[in-house]
Order: sequence, then C-alpha cells, then structure tokens
Amino acid sequence: MKPPVEYPPTFLDLLNRPLRSLRLSVTDRCNLRCQYCMPEEEYVWLPRSGILTLEEASGLVDVFAELGVNKVRLTGGEPLVRRDLAALVKMIVRNPQIEDLAVTTNGVLLADAAQGLYDAGLHRVTVSLDTLRPDRFRALTRKDSHAKVLDGIEAVRRAGFKGLKIDSVITRGVNEDELIDLLEFGRQIGAEVRFIEYMDVGGATHWSMEKVVSRAEMLEALTRQYGCIEPVASASWAPADQFILPDGTIFGIVASTTTPFCRTCDRSRLTADGTWYLCLYAQRGIDLRTPLRAGASKAALISLIVSGWTRRSDRGAEERHELRTRDVLVSAEALRQDPHLEMHTRGG
Repeated sequence: MKPPVEYPPTFLDLLNRPLRSLRLSVTDRCNLRCQYCMPEEEYVWLPRSGILTLEEASGLVDVFAELGVNKVRLTGGEPLVRRDLAALVKMIVRNPQIEDLAVTTNGVLLADAAQGLYDAGLHRVTVSLDTLRPDRFRALTRKDSHAKVLDGIEAVRRAGFKGLKIDSVITRGVNEDELIDLLEFGRQIGAEVRFIEYMDVGGATHWSMEKVVSRAEMLEALTRQYGCIEPVASASWAPADQFILPDGTIFGIVASTTTPFCRTCDRSRLTADGTWYLCLYAQRGIDLRTPLRAGASKAALISLIVSGWTRRSDRGAEERHELRTRDVLVSAEALRQDPHLEMHTRGG
C-alpha cells in the first residue's frame, strides 16, 4: 500500500494564496429582505433534505482545519434563523486548530441568542447594520425590526463578547449621509465599524456602478469631518483596510468593487447544503455533501479539497473591475434557476 499523502498545514493555490478562512453558511433563509441582497419578490430555497446536519457541518470544518483553515465565520442567509446554532458552535470550538470562530448576523434575533452563543464558546460577533434610522431601516429591509437589532447589539456587549464589529453597506442615494453617524455609533458602543462598497454579487439584481460609494469618496467625506486619517499598517489577510482617526478610533473599509483584493484572498465558502465555492463571484462550486453522505473517508475529502484549491486561480472581483461595461452579475431569472448563485445562499 502507498503511504498516506501528507499535506503541509498551509498549501497554496495558483496565485500563492493559502486556504486559511472558511465562511460556513448554515442556512439560506433570512428574516429580512435587504434591497441590495434580496430585492426580488420570490425566491427558490434549498431543499431542507439537502441541508447539512450539525455533525456533517462540523465534520467538514474538521477536514478543512487539517488543511490549514484556522478561521471560521458562520453566515447565512441569517445564521440565527437556524435554532441549533449554539450546538454547532460547541462542536466547532472543540477543534484546537480553529483559532477564530465568528458569526455575521443581521441582529434581529441576537438579543435572545447572544448569551447562549457566548456560553457555547463563540469568539466574535459582527452585526450588519446599514442605518441608524428606523424608517430608513424599514425601507431597506422591508421589516420593522430596527429596535430589535439595537437590542441585539446591547445583548452582545452584556454577554461579554470582545471585538464587536458593525458592517454597513454604503449605497448612493440611500445611506451615504450616515457615514459619520455610524462611525460615532461604533465609537459609542466600542465597536469597529466597517463600511462596505455596494457589490455586484449574487442577488444584487438592482446593482449599478452609479450606486457605488467608493472608498475614496468615503475617506474624503470622513476627512472633512475628522481631519487627517491614516491607514493602519497590517499584515492581515482580512478584507477590510483599516484606518485610524486623529483620536485613535479605528474603522475599516471593504473596497471590493473599486479596489479588489483578490491577490490576498484566503477565503472560501461552504453553503448550507455542502457546496464549496472558491470565490464569492464563482458561478460553479464543488459538491462535498454527496461524497460525504456516500461515506467518503477523510482522506478522500481532503484529496477533493486539495485538488480544488491547488487549481484555484479565481479573481472574480478583479475581473469584474476590468470590464469596460459592468452590469449586474446574475439576472433574476438565472438566480431562480440556480439558488446557489444567491448571496444569501453562499454567505458574504
């Protein structure tokens, strides 16, 4: 018999990018209907029979961890819609290779879930919040849940979490006038605010370049208010560029649309039904659920993942940036044909 193949803790794709960070979607369902993510009236959902069990999801995380993944972010849809999320957290944190386990949530259900997630061992929380105005929140999400999100943020603080982040997608004509308000809110609650350029991915079927507020525009507006803003030097592979205000306040900007960072992207995404995507813009994924449920060995799964990553050359955001004419990535009709292309299916 041949000896088992040994892989280094970190192996590289064709652009010398390591596989370190995994976005694990636990559900494709969401309790909001944000205009930049889910603007259509009807959606096609993943069959419930195909959704990974807790044991399957945790088992796949363990496989990825053997190959160098040390950061896992639980996403959705809205991950807190999955009521057994704390149980999954307990399973994942047992693996000593996972150094950072976080969740990104819209915060609507967070007030009731925060303490349980903290007790289960979750490390960090990121809350998506695009506005501090209840009426604007209602228009953006088609739900009247703004107060619940604020309650959830307060619950995170009470539970004892450190490193709270607030993610805000900035869209022209919608909320670009709240940059300072959101930054001040983050300062008030001790959270790092990360402004995100409006991206043309998945269900952003109403996207246009005219609606994008660029990183340069954001920095210009903030500089007028605060004075000199300096970049924070960092060796991190995180998607946000960090900046510091004169008083020491740190914030981030994710500029995927106008300043792609594909060359330093160490992230991949696993959908709730076990399809592995190597890029947020990828149109096709690799099915891990079928071999898993067919009884594939850990070695076989490792081989499948290694084969996928070492052939990876994806740089979706850069390729979109290079287009002369840039329209929506996927039409609403195409999304109905394949729900895996939805942003709320593969996570952010």
